[in-house]
Amino acid sequence: MPHVRIAVVQYDIAWEDPEANFAAVEPWITSAAAAGARVVVLPEMFSTGFSMRTDVTAELADGPSSVFLRDAAARHGVWVAGSVPQLAPEGGRPYNTLVLADPAGALHRYRKIHPSGFGEEQAHFAAGEDFMTVEVEGVRLTFFVCYDLRFADEFWATAAQTDCYVVVANWPVARRAHWLTLLTARAVENQAYVIGCNRVGEGGGLSYGGDSQVIDPWGQVLAAASGSESLLIAEVDAATVMSTRRQFPVLADRRTARVELQP
Repeated sequence: MPHVRIAVVQYDIAWEDPEANFAAVEPWITSAAAAGARVVVLPEMFSTGFSMRTDVTAELADGPSSVFLRDAAARHGVWVAGSVPQLAPEGGRPYNTLVLADPAGALHRYRKIHPSGFGEEQAHFAAGEDFMTVEVEGVRLTFFVCYDLRFADEFWATAAQTDCYVVVANWPVARRAHWLTLLTARAVENQAYVIGCNRVGEGGGLSYGGDSQVIDPWGQVLAAASGSESLLIAEVDAATVMSTRRQFPVLADRRTARVELQP
């Protein structure tokens, strides 16, 4: 059965400084590729930090951050993913866009469906509408960004076509318990791998503790790191997903209840 080795890069993002972040990330990608990783995952807004100053940070679709991801993927022969504040061709607010670059130079894009109201992200970023599932060496990867993790229905909607969810984030340490709980819940309830890639350090007045994890379909943590810059590498095996769903067929039992208000 298909399987793929995935690397998670947990690092301290330089605030609103793409060039510094490109320089910082390059050695991590090099190390991941040398370790045999086929997919390298970077955090949310990997080149700027979680800045709401979109007049400063937002880029065109072929802007520096997307070019860096594309060139790094081609240079190392791997897939590379990270989210970018990206201008919309139709105008208006930009999108928090996860960009996945493949080794052949193609770019796949997912626009964050749930900008956070609590963090004022909704005031600065538009909401996406479409899911993104990409098959990498036979393993089906579905991508989400940070706050999306709180909305179980989005994960349920894509479960049947997914072996592994990839969630990139800038998730503050103040809500650490939520991050850890929800990552595990999404793995268990959908019987899929979940990869959570979070940043460490300080940015925009918030503290980030990392807690990046790779969790298998039974909810077991395969790899984890907290507190410092780290590189996690784990195998994602489509056969494990298939056997888990066969042994304990939760997805087959899922029903959508109809809610009616009583007079």
